Amino acid sequence: MKKTISCMNIDENILYSFGGESIKYKAKEFIFKEGDHSLYYFQVISGKVKLNTFNDDGKEFIQNILGKNQSFGDPLLFIDRLYPTNAVSLEAVEIIRMPKASFIEMLQKFPDLSLEMNACLSQRLYYNSLMVRNMASQNPIHRLQGLMEYLKSYYDGDCQHCFPVELTRQQIADLTGLRVETVIRIIKKMVNQEIIKLDGRRILY
Repeated sequence: MKKTISCMNIDENILYSFGGESIKYKAKEFIFKEGDHSLYYFQVISGKVKLNTFNDDGKEFIQNILGKNQSFGDPLLFIDRLYPTNAVSLEAVEIIRMPKASFIEMLQKFPDLSLEMNACLSQRLYYNSLMVRNMASQNPIHRLQGLMEYLKSYYDGDCQHCFPVELTRQQIADLTGLRVETVIRIIKKMVNQEIIKLDGRRILY
């Protein structure tokens, strides 16, 4: 099965030939902010980027964490809407950034890329629906597993216990609406049921 975002790993030479440019960010720099106009396609060359929002109390909600060869920002280029999230570098990051007009021109010149993008957008909607369903469950294991399955859909690999969940226990709690104490307890249960493994404190799904 194609993965959600990693399937839109466009050849870097094509991106550069249509006006893409390499940009470097230091750790904790904003690539874009919630409410900014969607003007670019972004593809990660190296480093990690998180997509997040904050509520009125300043509490952070992480939507996803993206790494090498993964893309973001592209769905909004088709609907002319403002960004609903922030994109922030978690570490030193290098990204290819392509202006919206150049991105659309590229898709027109390479119809196969357009078809691939449609498939990827469909995968995103599919996994989003699964996550929403699992988040509505009263079973906390289903909530955590739904979140991990969603995050793994962005990962180019299908093996069991090979996907590192790059979230703290507190961040998992914030994403699932559970107390952090509950998350810690459920993680132990999931280990016992062999749903996940632990490498130190690192969760492998």
